[in-house]
Amino acid sequence: MKKTALILLMILMAAGVASAQAPLQTDTKGCKDHELFTRMPTYWIRSCTDLQFDAFEFTTGLKDKTKVEGRVWKISYYPQASATSKPSELQVQRNYENAVAKLAGKTIFTSKSRSTYQIVQGGKEIWLEVLSTPGAYYITIAEKQAMEQDIVANAAALADGLKTTGHVSVEGIYFDTGKAEIKPESAKAIGEIAKMLAAEPALKVYVVGHTDNVGALEANMKLSQDRAAAVMQALVTTHGIAAVRLKAFGAGPYAPVSSNDSDAGRAKNRRVELVKQ
Repeated sequence: MKKTALILLMILMAAGVASAQAPLQTDTKGCKDHELFTRMPTYWIRSCTDLQFDAFEFTTGLKDKTKVEGRVWKISYYPQASATSKPSELQVQRNYENAVAKLAGKTIFTSKSRSTYQIVQGGKEIWLEVLSTPGAYYITIAEKQAMEQDIVANAAALADGLKTTGHVSVEGIYFDTGKAEIKPESAKAIGEIAKMLAAEPALKVYVVGHTDNVGALEANMKLSQDRAAAVMQALVTTHGIAAVRLKAFGAGPYAPVSSNDSDAGRAKNRRVELVKQ
């Protein structure tokens, strides 16, 4: 009997030693904390994603959500198996709430297990969701931004649009907010317009500028006219298109193609179109 008890004691001691010597779990390869936030002590990163452009719906009320588009990070944190205690859901939430406050951010929504925060820093609008459970917790961070247009319409597509509907929107022409100076990355799209016009010498077009409905109507009308004129000028001076084949017109917010109630809709409405004369 004593021998059996001794063996059992040795087994239990060995198990305890093995548990104490269990190696720490390390972050999944390629994962790291977001630059704005550290992590709760004794936690490791089990999974992560970093998408250059995506969307996430942040909880802003009991029945309300706000969709934010831009660069999106998702990180899941799990406690070490050897941890003797784990923070409560509320403790995790309060830690992030205090961290956000130090960054001059604000709380948009909060509950015991889920909170949403917003931070405006260095001209960037950053959203954060923290979802905590009795064990693990998960964060989603979105840095709000408009998508960079990688695809521009080619000359053939522009010509086909004009023949089919009499007008066509030109993707890939960019301006800074409230300005009419064409950004350098617009060169390819304007080059495609010039290529189309060169291939059809008899074609004449209106270059039409459009805006969203943010701001005063008079300012938007002038801005759309100035942007249309800038595109026309680029076609004439850079590509040698005869000015008599072009006419600039500003439509302002009068011809939206999407709702102005969302960022995505307003982005679609800010555009340059070609209309066949």
